[in-house]
Amino acid sequence: MSYDEAIKRIEQLVLELEDTKAISMDEYLSKAKEAKELISFCQNELISWEKKMESIVTPEQ
Repeated sequence: MSYDEAIKRIEQLVLELEDTKAISMDEYLSKAKEAKELISFCQNELISWEKKMESIVTPEQ
């Protein structure tokens, strides 16, 4: 899964969780868990990208 795909899925999950229709607690917990895992994935991707950018823009000494 790419970063962009993960962000889109997180947005979809948020909309589903905010929806006013009633969902079961099991479904709510499942969606919340998936969102948490995707957020962690995205954070790790951003950290990785930041390190790559630092190595590009920071001259070696």
